[in-house]
Amino acid sequence: MTADHTEQNDLSYSDAPPILIGASSDAAMARAVLTIEAAGHRIGDTVMLDSALERVGQQIAATAIWLEFDRDCGPPMDDVLDYLCKGVTDGRFAAVVSSTPELIDPISARIDEGRIELIVDADEAGRAAALAIATAQAGMRQRLSDVASDQSAARLRQLSDEVSRIAATLARLSSGPGAVAPIIDSPLKADAPEVSVETVRTVIRARRLRARYFSEELFADPAWDMLLDLLQAEIAHLRVPVSSLCIAATVPATTALRWLKTMVSEGLFVRRADPHDGRRVFVELAPETSRALRSYFAEVGSPAVI
Repeated sequence: MTADHTEQNDLSYSDAPPILIGASSDAAMARAVLTIEAAGHRIGDTVMLDSALERVGQQIAATAIWLEFDRDCGPPMDDVLDYLCKGVTDGRFAAVVSSTPELIDPISARIDEGRIELIVDADEAGRAAALAIATAQAGMRQRLSDVASDQSAARLRQLSDEVSRIAATLARLSSGPGAVAPIIDSPLKADAPEVSVETVRTVIRARRLRARYFSEELFADPAWDMLLDLLQAEIAHLRVPVSSLCIAATVPATTALRWLKTMVSEGLFVRRADPHDGRRVFVELAPETSRALRSYFAEVGSPAVI
């Protein structure tokens, strides 16, 4: 379906390019349709995954592509995700990919485009927020009125600023006051302070114990939890897939993935393809992030702050 044209400067709702939906099952399709319709957007077409790639390629204009997965569809899923990344990178459309926790690794392995919204078992407010962000990226007028969605979208926009602050702090710890920030891709220097894996594990255990006595929401700090988990893995010479890092963040998977995306874009984390499994990627600390964390532990000493 092609978009209608108007001579006015602003597009009306009926003139706006539609949203296309691809899904892995009838149940997944029904949920995606419900989300799009509740947001007041026009649906251009609904297609099952096996024909989604061809259908998306035929679309002249679209506000966004919404893909809903409730099962692993193998190569067809990989192919449509690859095409989706290229389309978003080329600016053809925005995109939202909704999945289950079991699909985090194979989907994350295909999505290296930061502008794609990836949500996992999200509630309706989270799904609406993802759609709002996607359509905003496409330059379209927002049609969402749910207050919770607006608050979620506002919070997500704060992630980049918050992670930038963390990056700046880590850079100061690593380089010292007034020093020029080092290049992230430089190798870890030999004089980086030594930190034992048990020291980091003790901090992580102490942080987890708080949940026995207080609500986890009081202490939600996914950036720090992910930093600690990756430092522990680095010292122990272990590799951390995306799904494991999301668990370590102790927040909903969708929130963890957004933090991960921002941390990668800020140069704090690095994604590494699994050489033995094309459907999985690992996450590790950038060299200077590692150095900064080690310097932090060396400065704090035994009574480590949790």
